[in-house]
Amino acid sequence: MSTTTLAVLVPLLPFLAAVAGLLLGRTAPGFVRPLAVLPTLATAVLAVLVAVRQGGGQAIDTATELTPTGSVPIELSLHLDGFAVLVAVLVGVVATCVQLYSTAYLREDPRYPSYAALVSLFTSAMLLVVYSGDLMVLLVGWEIMGICSYFLVGHYWETEAARSASLKAFLVTKLGDVPFLIGLFAVAADAGSFQITKVLGTVAAGGLDHPTLIALLLLAGVAGKSAQFPLHTWLPDAMAGPTPVSALIHAATMVAAGVYFIARLLPVFTASRAALVVMAVMAAVTMVGSGLAALAQDDIKRVLAYSTVGQLGYMTGALAVGDRAAAVFHLLSHGVFKALLFLGAGVIIHAAGTNSLAAMSRMDGLARRIPDAFWTMTIALLALAAIPPFAGFFSKEAVLVAAEQAAGGHSDLAPSAAGWLVLVAGVLTALLTAAYATRLWLMAFRGRGAAAPDHGKEPVAMTGVLWLLAAPSLAFGLAAGSLADWFDGKELTPTVTTSVLGTGAALIGVLLTYALWQRATARAAAGIPGGGAVTASVAAAASAAETPEVAEVSHEHPAVPAAPAADPGRALLGPLHRHAADGFHLDAVYDRLFVRPVRAAARLVRFLDREVVDTYVRGAGAGPRLLGGLVRRAQTGNVQSYLSALLAGAVVLAIATAVLANLNAGS
Repeated sequence: MSTTTLAVLVPLLPFLAAVAGLLLGRTAPGFVRPLAVLPTLATAVLAVLVAVRQGGGQAIDTATELTPTGSVPIELSLHLDGFAVLVAVLVGVVATCVQLYSTAYLREDPRYPSYAALVSLFTSAMLLVVYSGDLMVLLVGWEIMGICSYFLVGHYWETEAARSASLKAFLVTKLGDVPFLIGLFAVAADAGSFQITKVLGTVAAGGLDHPTLIALLLLAGVAGKSAQFPLHTWLPDAMAGPTPVSALIHAATMVAAGVYFIARLLPVFTASRAALVVMAVMAAVTMVGSGLAALAQDDIKRVLAYSTVGQLGYMTGALAVGDRAAAVFHLLSHGVFKALLFLGAGVIIHAAGTNSLAAMSRMDGLARRIPDAFWTMTIALLALAAIPPFAGFFSKEAVLVAAEQAAGGHSDLAPSAAGWLVLVAGVLTALLTAAYATRLWLMAFRGRGAAAPDHGKEPVAMTGVLWLLAAPSLAFGLAAGSLADWFDGKELTPTVTTSVLGTGAALIGVLLTYALWQRATARAAAGIPGGGAVTASVAAAASAAETPEVAEVSHEHPAVPAAPAADPGRALLGPLHRHAADGFHLDAVYDRLFVRPVRAAARLVRFLDREVVDTYVRGAGAGPRLLGGLVRRAQTGNVQSYLSALLAGAVVLAIATAVLANLNAGS
C-alpha cells in the first residue's frame, strides 16, 4: 500500500468511526466502545507508518481537483512534510489515549455514544487540517473542529456553565474566523490557487500584493483558534466540559491547529516584518498574562487551561522570530505532557471529588490514594516547568534560542524587536510557569487536614494511559536529536545562555513558591489569616470549583471540613491576585465594549421594527380597511336609496358641466 493511500486512511478511519458511532450508538450500544477505540488506534498506527515512510525527506504532494469553480480551483490534495507527519502522530496517539481513558472515565454517562462519536469526528477534522494541501479543504476541518468543540464543551448541557462555555467558545472562535476567511480568499486571489505549495511559491516570488494585511487577517483567526490574546478568554471557560475533552482540545487538536497553520504558511507571515512584531507582542502579552492568571486560579483545570494559553504563547513567539522548527517541537512536547496533565487531573477529580485546589489542600494523603496519578503528574509538571532533562526543557529552550538569535540580529526573517519581546517574556514566563506548577503540586498532593477518601484503585484504562504518556514526557526531548530530518534538518539543541536564563528562572519560581507555601501552611495551621492562608469561606467565594462537579464524579465523597487553606499564589501576587483570578477582567471589558452595545443595538432594532416599521405596515392595512368600512355603510340594499344617490350624482354632474361651459365661454 502506497504512502499516499495510508495518508488518506488516517483521517478517513476516525470519520467512518464517528458516522458508525452516531448510527449505532442507541441500537447497538455494545459496539460503541470498540468503534471509539479501535479505529483511532489504527489511525495512530497508520500515522506512525506514514511518518516512517516520509522519513523527514522530500515532501510528498498529490492532488486531484475536487470541483470546478471557473476561477480558483479547489483541490483534494495532500502535503506530507516532516512537520505534518509528526503532528499527525501526536494527534493519533493523544486521541487514542483520550478514547481509551474515556471508556472508564465516562462509563456511567448515558451520552457516552454521542461523545465518543464526536471525539472521533474531532480527531478526523484535525488530521484533515494536518495533512491537507489545499486551504479550502483545510478550512473544512478547521470549521468542523469548531462545531465539535461546541458540542463537546457543552456535553453537560444541564448546567448553565457548560451551556455558556460552549456558546462562548463557538462565538469567540467564529469572531476570529471571519477575518481568517477573508485572508484565505486574499491569499488565493494573489496566488491564483488555494494549494499550499502554489501559495508558498507565490510568496517566494514576491507575488503577494498586501502581505501585511493578509498576515494580520490570518493571524486573527489563529488568535481565536489557538486562544491567544485578546481572543483567549473562551479556553478557561471551556473547562466546563468533560476532562478528557479538555485533554484533546488542549494537547492535540483545536488550539494546536492555529500554531500549525502559521508553521505551514510561515513565509506568508515573514513577508511582513510588521506582522511578525504584532505576533511577538501578542505572544508576549499572552505568555505573561496567562502565567499570572494561572497563579490565581483555584480550579485545577483552569490552572491547566491558562497554562495551555501560555505554552501556546511560546509557540507563537517562536513563529514570530521565524523559527517554525522550534514552534512545532514545543507543540509536540507540550501536546504529550499537557494531555498527561489533564488526564491526571481527571483521576484527581475522581479521587478527591472536587476541582478545587483549596479543598485538596485540606485533604491529607491524596498522593497515597492515587499513586499512579501522583507520579505521572509529577513528571508532567516537571516537564511543564521545563526542568532538565524532561521534554519541556528542550522544547522551551529551542524557543528561547530562536528568540536569542533574533534579538542579536542573527535572523534573516525576524526583526530584533520581535526577538527581544519573545526572549524577555519567555524568561519571565519560565519563572511564572514553574511557580504555578509547583503551587498545583503542593496544594494537590501535600495537603493537610482530614484524610482523603479512599475509593480503591482507579481503573486500568485510566492509570495505564497516564504511564503511556509519561514516557515521552520524560524522554521526548532527549530523542529530539534523532528527529532533525523531520524539523527541516535543524538541530534543536539548547545553548548555555538560554539554559542558564530559563532554568535559573524556573528554579527561582520553584524555590520561591515552596518557601511561601511553607509560610502559608504554618499560618493556616495556627489559624492566622493572611500570608497566603485563606479561610474556607473566602476560597469558596473565590472559586466556583469549590463544590464537587457531580457530572464528573461517580462516587460519594464526604464534605471537606472548613479550615484555612495554604495558597502561595496569594502571597506571590499580592494585590494583583484578585484581578488575576478574574482573568484581569477581560470578560467585563468585552461585555462593556461589545456585548452591551450589541444588545443595545438589538433593542433599538426591535423597537424600530415593532414601533416604526410595523406601524407603517399596520397603516397600509388600516387605510383600505377604513375605506372599505365607509363603502360598506353605503351598501344598504335599499333600491330607492341607490336611485336617489344616482339622481343626485347626475344633477351634480350636470351643474358642474354647465358651470365649466360658462367659464370657458367667458374666457
